[in-house]
Amino acid sequence: MLELNRPDRLNALTGELHDALNYAVADAARDDGVGCVVVTGAGRAFCAGGDTQSGGRRETGPRSQEQRVDAMVHHAETVKLLHMMPKPTLAIVNGAAAGAGLALALACDMRIAAADAIMTTAYVRLALSGDFGCTYFLTRLVGPAIASELLFLSEKIQMDRAIQLGLVNRIVPSDDLLAEGMCMAHALAAMPPVTLRLMKRNIAAAFGAGFDEMIEREAAAMVRCTKTQDAREALAARRERRPAVFVGY
Repeated sequence: MLELNRPDRLNALTGELHDALNYAVADAARDDGVGCVVVTGAGRAFCAGGDTQSGGRRETGPRSQEQRVDAMVHHAETVKLLHMMPKPTLAIVNGAAAGAGLALALACDMRIAAADAIMTTAYVRLALSGDFGCTYFLTRLVGPAIASELLFLSEKIQMDRAIQLGLVNRIVPSDDLLAEGMCMAHALAAMPPVTLRLMKRNIAAAFGAGFDEMIEREAAAMVRCTKTQDAREALAARRERRPAVFVGY
């Protein structure tokens, strides 16, 4: 589990924390012993976005505009990895998720949230247009009209609306959040890794591919799955009426 740990600043992202998060997510993506990558926040917030008090997006100084753009693109490697890595990713949203913090949660495949958590895009209130993939993830999850509303007005989103919009998968009482979230993470980690990787690839492709292309992609993925030891194990476990134990190949 990756925990943002600046509770005194609501886990707001500094350049240093961006770099540490990039490294940790990349390391988890490479580690064969990690079956599911979990992101959460310490204290009462998930992540309040960029730390504007330490400079944040309004950084000035000797760096050129191109260098600043490159730095922001580099920081966004975190959400790119969470979105594209072949493993399932889960955000445990324990409190406020704003701006880049919201984008960080949305980059994960699934989100489980405390009933009293709050989400907001936040950017427009700082006269900023948005980064960290927020526009991409919002538009894919809720469509352009609702994404426009959430970005333009930056209203606070309570969890009852968040689940209606599809921004979160499950809502649980805050006292049960970590246990429920880790239960979900362990369930994901126990699934056949090759199958999950191909499912995740198909889901990503479905937004841009035509129907015929998706039929081809699904067929190719299914055939690939049938050749795995895990598929043979699944059939054996069903015949023997026992839980399957997947090995990842």
